Amino acid sequence: MTAMTAFDAIGLDADDTLWENESFFRLTEAEFCALLGDHADPQMIADRLDRTERANLARYGYGIKGFMLSMVQTAIELTDGRIEGHRIARILDLGQEMLAHPVTLLPGVEAALDALAGRRLILVTKGDLMDQERKIAASGLADRFDAVEILADKTPEAYARVLFSHGLRPEGFAMAGNSMRSDVIPVIELGGTGIFIPHGMTWAHEHADAPDSPRLHELTSMAALPDLLARLEA
Repeated sequence: MTAMTAFDAIGLDADDTLWENESFFRLTEAEFCALLGDHADPQMIADRLDRTERANLARYGYGIKGFMLSMVQTAIELTDGRIEGHRIARILDLGQEMLAHPVTLLPGVEAALDALAGRRLILVTKGDLMDQERKIAASGLADRFDAVEILADKTPEAYARVLFSHGLRPEGFAMAGNSMRSDVIPVIELGGTGIFIPHGMTWAHEHADAPDSPRLHELTSMAALPDLLARLEA
């Protein structure tokens, strides 16, 4: 990257990049496994739920509501349809508790956004529209962004539509996030810059092998993002 190709816009992921998210799924999964502990061991239940959730992505998309439905389906299947009503009610309660959980910003996020003030920032997230809008509002960060894009999935085609709608060139766009699969690889495939900021609790579905590309960069936290962008443009 040379000084002649400064970034026109910076995209930032939301869940587990700006605020905690996956930890709530894992806590709920543990409660779900305990709820069905008299039918199977916890690891078997967790594996079955994970397979069900992945299979349902095409139907329900990403997010808490799809996760809740996958828990109900898993419970019905594991008990051969004999699951009691009160346990189904508890599963629904678990999902509703997730939908009401507070938004906790990750360390370094506010300082990084302060340092990025003046740049064109676009929040690019995926999942259930209502839940993502709730978290964005609760985060207090909405005013930091020039635009917010909530996608059903993060594919090269979806990013291309985002860039086109904002009049952006792929080579002038950098995307930072915790998912190699969703935040980094699709943008690099388009010709943009991908910045991987791992989170200790990223869903296995979001894991992918890092591409061999000079436009891939990795950081340990959001706090280092402003300096990286400045170095790439220098």
